[in-house]
Amino acid sequence: MTRDELNMNLRDTVAVLKPDLAVETVAVSPGLYEELDARFNRFAGHVLIASYDFEADWGVWERHPAGDEVVVLLSGAARMALRHAAGEEFVELSVPGSFIVVPRNTWHTAHVTVKTRMLFVTPGEGTENRADI
Repeated sequence: MTRDELNMNLRDTVAVLKPDLAVETVAVSPGLYEELDARFNRFAGHVLIASYDFEADWGVWERHPAGDEVVVLLSGAARMALRHAAGEEFVELSVPGSFIVVPRNTWHTAHVTVKTRMLFVTPGEGTENRADI
């Protein structure tokens, strides 16, 4: 591997963990998710490792039917909302390094009041996003 391949930043590049556990990197671009679906068979059996900054609530709910998602707080603070059949649950992430495991098929979103950076380990196949659930 070259030095550039060893020294990357999740602000510019995502990592895709493939079914054989090899990692492929992809540059972040406006069409990232369409590119991932096309390059990785609609993300079947793949896991996305990505980091994003947020200055406002997500504005959408999402769920991942292929498996549990790990969401790690890197900076800032977030109030994660999870919607179950039994109702809504909230988890506060306020200490860098704290994380939540979002169970498979659980609708979830984040509320933030300060600039927040989070790391995601996401089983991407079949991910759904909705503004209204």
